[in-house]
Amino acid sequence: MTRSHTTRPRAVLALITGLAMITPGLLASPAPAAAKLRYPVAPRGHVVDDYFGTKVADPYRGFEALDSPATRKWVAAENALSQPWLEAIPQRAWVKERLTKLWNYERFGVPKKAGGRYFYTRNDGTQNQSVLFVADGLEGPGRVLFDPNTASKDATVALARFEPSPDGKLLAYALSDGGTDWEIWRVRRVDDGVDLPDELRRIKFWQVSWAPDGSGIYYSRYPARADGHGDDAARPAVYFHRLGEPQERDALVYAVTDHPSRAPSADVTDDGKLLVISIYEDTRRDGVVLKDLTHPDGHVTRLFTDFNANYVYLGSDASTLWFMTTAGAPNWRVLAVDRAEPSAASARTIVPEAREAIDSADIAGGRVLVSYVKDARNVVTLFEGDGRRIGDVALPGSGSAGNFEAKSTDPEAFFSFSDYLAPTRVLRLDAAANAVSAWRTPKIDADTSAYVTDQVFYTSKDGTKVPMSITHRRDMPRDGNQPVLMYGYGGFNISLTPTFRPTVLAWLEMGGVYAEANLRGGGEYGEAWHSAGTLTHKQNVFDDFIAAAEYLIREKYTRPARIAISGRSNGGLLVGAVMVERPDLFGAALPAVGVLDMLRYQYASANARQWSGDFGLSEKPDEFAALYRYSPVHNVKKGVCYPPTLVTTADRDDRVVPWHSYKFAAALQAAQGCGNPVLIRIETRAGHGAGKPVWMQIEDYADQWAFAAKALGMPVPAGDGVK
Repeated sequence: MTRSHTTRPRAVLALITGLAMITPGLLASPAPAAAKLRYPVAPRGHVVDDYFGTKVADPYRGFEALDSPATRKWVAAENALSQPWLEAIPQRAWVKERLTKLWNYERFGVPKKAGGRYFYTRNDGTQNQSVLFVADGLEGPGRVLFDPNTASKDATVALARFEPSPDGKLLAYALSDGGTDWEIWRVRRVDDGVDLPDELRRIKFWQVSWAPDGSGIYYSRYPARADGHGDDAARPAVYFHRLGEPQERDALVYAVTDHPSRAPSADVTDDGKLLVISIYEDTRRDGVVLKDLTHPDGHVTRLFTDFNANYVYLGSDASTLWFMTTAGAPNWRVLAVDRAEPSAASARTIVPEAREAIDSADIAGGRVLVSYVKDARNVVTLFEGDGRRIGDVALPGSGSAGNFEAKSTDPEAFFSFSDYLAPTRVLRLDAAANAVSAWRTPKIDADTSAYVTDQVFYTSKDGTKVPMSITHRRDMPRDGNQPVLMYGYGGFNISLTPTFRPTVLAWLEMGGVYAEANLRGGGEYGEAWHSAGTLTHKQNVFDDFIAAAEYLIREKYTRPARIAISGRSNGGLLVGAVMVERPDLFGAALPAVGVLDMLRYQYASANARQWSGDFGLSEKPDEFAALYRYSPVHNVKKGVCYPPTLVTTADRDDRVVPWHSYKFAAALQAAQGCGNPVLIRIETRAGHGAGKPVWMQIEDYADQWAFAAKALGMPVPAGDGVK
């Protein structure tokens, strides 16, 4: 997922970074022999593609027809094999019970403020989906505004996002059904909780922006297919929806007509006079144009349109527009643009590039709030609107500060803070005084004082120093025999900073060690770090992860048979690539919702093609050569002993389509040269991960953790975890 560098999300066009961590339960029995597992016969064909003279077979091309009878039959047969096998693992019951208890704690989302009201999500600990609340004061009693748990029997309808009108009287909110990225937007009156008749469809990824008088909404919409559904193989365009009108009458505001995949989205300035239209091309390139809303002709001014860097809109006041950019600054800088004469040439630097990369920036009460990444930890600094440094924002410790909600006209801002061992708390910042206070601090049913996180730096294959965080019991022996869960991502300029997850805590309680490596391809050290793990340099990401495992072995944490590797999405690609390249190095592999066929990923949708800024395209000779060298599906070799592998995906994943996982699992099952099991778990009524109900997450992780526990030879834990 391409993470926005501001609290106003641009898009989620790349890969979600849901961090699927494994929490093995411990067991001593060996894995069943592959000979005892009768794998379903996968439908095979004789497709051979010619890439610049290289013939490449694709025997499982038929899986790309996701709804074909042959594909459905295979999916049902694979689930019929894997589900009882996984449920029979002795550790699974412990893991499921412990995760259920660890997830049962009150938690809150960061509030949005509008019209003196505060809008936020809350989960009482027992709910599958968090509930949207509104409160008339910061400490006043909140009331339920929307409860997605009542929207479906299986809790698979999720509140995807929401945006209150400037006066706080109306709320636009989006629902996702069954895990799809497609959203249905509705509008609700805040006073009485009644929905207006308005409904907006054919939308995914993009936030909406209200007209200042609350009369309507600017939003990005995809064109319709013949069946009426959105066509994400085409480009979205910006429309204006006037409340009370049918969507078919919405006015086209802006469309890109000179490029096949650039996608526009819009933000209204606080005074309502200007529409800032951000145009997303890929992870390295954005454009910005401005549309005058005060004149009927809506004159458009080209602001940043060279598409040679990232530009992210931050906010505005009567005279200034603020952006952050990588133009001339691989670690990002903050710009100010004069609204009277807006131009790229006259944009001035307010916060210059620093040694640490900027992770996000926001405008709070006219001050610039900048979150940096320093060795995979956040440091937040406050500046005056003209760039004078005020000082650092006090944080509770070393961890992650994010999800900032701020407005240029209001000094009151909110953000979240997390680390590996404490649940995410919500903090309030008074930007006028640079003072931080706690708004909500959750408590969990566990004592984490027995654990500690160490940060180490290890050397990758080419000599690059890479940080890694290792969380373990304080009394852990360095005997070279600890069960280790390694997690990585390494892509899309996304920085991995400390985050609390019940799944990781359960893994620790089972006696495991959790290691999170900050691989190249991420954003931990700016664009240079990102670029070093992309395109023809993508192998650096895999080398970094392999070097992390070798470090853990060399430093006597563990040995290969006791290392489980996990990753989701782009991280699923990571797991698939390294387990195929170094099958001897790992004791278990858990690739989740991964991009695994690197020669054809771009044909799934226009959204997937926009990942090419990181991956490259098989349509280009040099990029094809790089992709073919590591593409997991294409590098599985007959007769090799691969580690025990549980592939996980969902049949409704419309971001990383499940045929990636189908092809990989079928290829591994056909090639496996030893008794290690290769299973695939295919969730139904689920997508890439966002909005997945808690019960479904617990079932998913119970399967993964139990599988890893069996593979690593870990005994069933005694009791109910550390209390």
